[in-house]
Amino acid sequence: MSGKTDMNDDKTPMIAIRDVVKKFGTFTALHGITADIREGEFFSLLGPSGCGKTTLLRTIAGFEPVTSGSVAIGGKDMEGIPANRRPTNMVFQSYAIFPHLNVEENVSYGLKTRKMSKKDIAREVEEVLALVDMKGYGKRKAHELSGGQRQRVALARALVMKPKVILLDEPLSALDKKLRDQMQMELRSLQRSIGITFILVTHDQEEALIMSDRIAVMFEGEIAQLDTPEGLYRHPVNKRVASFIGVMNFLPARVTDLGESHVTLDIDCLGRVEMPRDRLGPDIDPRTIDTIGVRPEMLTVIFDNQDWTQNRVEGEVVDTEYYGDMTYYEVRLPGSEKPLTISMRNTAGRSVVPPGSKVSVGWGTESIVVFGE
Repeated sequence: MSGKTDMNDDKTPMIAIRDVVKKFGTFTALHGITADIREGEFFSLLGPSGCGKTTLLRTIAGFEPVTSGSVAIGGKDMEGIPANRRPTNMVFQSYAIFPHLNVEENVSYGLKTRKMSKKDIAREVEEVLALVDMKGYGKRKAHELSGGQRQRVALARALVMKPKVILLDEPLSALDKKLRDQMQMELRSLQRSIGITFILVTHDQEEALIMSDRIAVMFEGEIAQLDTPEGLYRHPVNKRVASFIGVMNFLPARVTDLGESHVTLDIDCLGRVEMPRDRLGPDIDPRTIDTIGVRPEMLTVIFDNQDWTQNRVEGEVVDTEYYGDMTYYEVRLPGSEKPLTISMRNTAGRSVVPPGSKVSVGWGTESIVVFGE
């Protein structure tokens, strides 16, 4: 595994993944994954389709045996322990609600295997339905529920078993955007209120950034970087992570001077920039720097009445995309192969600059992220 893992050595993690390899025949899906997931955190596995994130989730759940390595939950090695005996419960993308049962019967299904009294089962079901905002829906049939309600029932069925870990396999992907946004907030709020460890698999970068305490970005069966949402966004370890998390403008750069405390770069379109070496990051060898990145919101279109004392360069707007609260500009700078993307908030009195306009683009040295070969 490569990249930052942010291991937690202070106490036993809720889940300890050590050198996990998973092979399907001659294909290796996971290449020696090592990571700690802390008790009570909302943790996301993020990456494109086929990167191994669902496979890793299934090894934690016990649906897939590891080829080598180990998974421990709550300090106990899970080798040989089947899925139904692990302290985890999974919410699937399809919800997997029994269509012939009503809400109460779906939620209580697992409890009935524990030989609890009907009174105790009814109490537990009532409490968990209230927790997921489904109080009063117990007698509803599965086909009478909306997509969001089905998702809540699937979550209630997992929570009622009181697991140590809830595993979420892209549970919101089938919902429309408005409902999906709502459920993201509800899931995060619920996780914080009950304090159970949640592990989410998603390919949606925005969803992971909004909901997570920490995120493991995965490519081709490896963790490229494990960090907080802010750490991933502001300090990606390489160009692949940077381009996967949000939008990043990349420009070629060359080192022209290397001192003990600083490095001087010649950046295409932006010119000469001097940076403190301690801003490069511990994994960057200054001699290998060949690219810088800058986020769209770290660039600004300088309007006539705006004071700007930092770096500026002249350009031309080639395209404008208006989103109501934001406008995205594509601005071509002299010598650039492709336009830079710049995002500007639409404040009162600020007009939208049309394509063809000549503009000044401002930026700060602290907004630059440096990448090596």
